[in-house]
Amino acid sequence: MEVIIEIIKVIILGIVEGVTEWLPISSTGHMILVDEFISLNASPEFMKMFLVVIQLGAILAVILLYFNKLNPFSPKKSAEQKRDTWDIWVKVVIGCVPAGVLGVLLDDWFDAHFYNATVVALALIVYGIAFIVIETKYSKNREKITSFKQLDYRTALLIGAFQCLSLIPGTSRSGVTIIGALLLGASRFVATEYSFFMSIPIMFGASFLKLISFGFDFQGLELLYLLIGMSVAFIVSIVSIRFLLRYLKKNDFKVFGWYRIALGLVVMLYFWIR
Repeated sequence: MEVIIEIIKVIILGIVEGVTEWLPISSTGHMILVDEFISLNASPEFMKMFLVVIQLGAILAVILLYFNKLNPFSPKKSAEQKRDTWDIWVKVVIGCVPAGVLGVLLDDWFDAHFYNATVVALALIVYGIAFIVIETKYSKNREKITSFKQLDYRTALLIGAFQCLSLIPGTSRSGVTIIGALLLGASRFVATEYSFFMSIPIMFGASFLKLISFGFDFQGLELLYLLIGMSVAFIVSIVSIRFLLRYLKKNDFKVFGWYRIALGLVVMLYFWIR
């Protein structure tokens, strides 16, 4: 019975990861709240690794959904289409450089000094306000980048610089990347897809480092928990990504801004009165 309860907890964590990783609402803020009520019966070392490596399931969803678009070796593509695909990957790599370098150097430092409820709550609120302000002033006439061909390397690097802010817990990697892209003139659709694509090398790298640090030293049912969590995150991520892309065809990001503010206030209030 105890094992079943733990598996149910893992499934819930997988659902939370699959939803919050792609919507710009901060997976960290949600995980902090969820962890308060359904902590797994596992070592702190395993949990630290689990909450990062579970993202691999979410990443596999992106790879599946965009396999054709991101596959430069597809026999169905013309030579020009293959060059365009390679160009997307070059821009993804360029965008990942700032956060990749800073993450390797300072990730543990940021976790040690900023991973607390107050910082997470403030980050949720601040970037929630940013979404509302940007969308209030947003205009279709300001869109300079409506396709990946129009996304130049300099802009890709600048968007990547915005992604560095996601090292602060509660910021939301997808959220801050989208905000940066919108400010630099990208359409909502390009901003969102570029955020998805940049997550692939970033999350694979982060997961690899966490696994190496953990040492693959799984105890008891820990490996099973990890595989279940990744599988659930994969399935839910497919639904979340498709939902977001459909939603953005007729709507903006304001609702996510208001949601972030509300969640930030809940996090702050909960840990203040606890």
